[in-house]
Amino acid sequence: MNQAFKLAAMAAAAALLSGCATFSNDGGFGAVAQATRSRSGAETRLLRNDDDRRALDEQLKKLLAEPISADAAVQIALLNNRSLQARYWDLGIAEAELVQAGRLANPGFSFKRTHGGGDVAIERTLSMNFIQLLTLPLASRIEAQRFEQVKLELAGEAVSMAHQARLAWIEAVAAQQGIEYAQQISDAADASGELARRMQAAGNWSKYDAAKEEAFHADTMADVARARKAATASREKLTRILGLSGAEATSYRLPERLPELPASPRKVDDAEATAMRDRLDVQAARLSTQHTASSLGLTKTTRFINVLELSGISEREGERRSRGYEISVEVPLFDWGGARVAHAEATYMQSVNLLAAAAVNARSEARESYLDYQASYELARHYRDVVIPLRQKISEETLLRYNGMLLSVFELLADAREQTAAVNNYIAALKEYWIADANLDAAIGGKGVQQ
Repeated sequence: MNQAFKLAAMAAAAALLSGCATFSNDGGFGAVAQATRSRSGAETRLLRNDDDRRALDEQLKKLLAEPISADAAVQIALLNNRSLQARYWDLGIAEAELVQAGRLANPGFSFKRTHGGGDVAIERTLSMNFIQLLTLPLASRIEAQRFEQVKLELAGEAVSMAHQARLAWIEAVAAQQGIEYAQQISDAADASGELARRMQAAGNWSKYDAAKEEAFHADTMADVARARKAATASREKLTRILGLSGAEATSYRLPERLPELPASPRKVDDAEATAMRDRLDVQAARLSTQHTASSLGLTKTTRFINVLELSGISEREGERRSRGYEISVEVPLFDWGGARVAHAEATYMQSVNLLAAAAVNARSEARESYLDYQASYELARHYRDVVIPLRQKISEETLLRYNGMLLSVFELLADAREQTAAVNNYIAALKEYWIADANLDAAIGGKGVQQ
């Protein structure tokens, strides 16, 4: 073997030994699943084949057999939401690019044979991209960083999906519960209106007063219609997030009421620091900046030499043989690479500022969410411990006076409406609390990481 072919073969062998990348057993999904589980408290899986889908169907049957809790809604969304499953395959794309970056391009071989004047000329050339061999380790490191960044991004999307599922569940249960109390107010108004019509027919009630009772009843009927409309919209939103269709979409059940308010609010020590440490979007932005910096380094490395090929040549013209090698290099006559370096530096500075913006936003959202959580808890507790007991006391006193013939039946029915309205306001405050609780988890980096 001539000298040039030996040189090319040695370069190729070195590349194969130093940069032969292979696919991982789980495609990197184990890290995504672990990060999601630690922050949402639920499991997620990548559905790779029909067997995985059948196993999920069996799991869904068990989860849907009972009224869906908030945690069950999160679990179903993380397993069954098709948009999330589609995004998970970005991990396979990123790993394929990582493996490809660790492999040298195939060498080229050319064979040329010419004849004329009784002579035969044969030319054989073996060529390979030599600059790729030089930059192979750095390119592999860059793609490895990109692979890690995709893992963080996908884990962040999974945690975001868990947050969306929890919020949708809260809205759906609260809307369903709101129908019940809207109907109670409407029933009380109906009874009051019927009594007013009878008293008017007996001449004991004016048309003006009877019309007011009927108008109130008409308004409460509209409120019931609005409550049903809101319940339908919120349930369908939850259905989409859960990825349910067919019979499952219409047959699943929800609890009748939201969970009760905890005895005391939870404490989060230094919400800002927790967010900076645990939020996946901040980690992804930090890794993106590192990835951009590495890319800038690679651009500077290849600023002047963009295409470098090493070729081994063997020629024969008749009985005369000649051997040697050829190196082709791009001459920086017109393009010295300055524009590429400026582009990379601008991209890097953009990435740095995006990281700073992510940090500022994370800190602000952590502060806002924690303050909103505390205020929401105090509001719900005020309704539970002050407003509702007062309304119950007023109802008891109203009933005593009605039994003593000191109040009319209309005043008794009006009190029942006011008491039901107070309960409805408590439900709204309770919903705001649970939404604030879920938002706090999202703002500090997940349910499983708060102090």
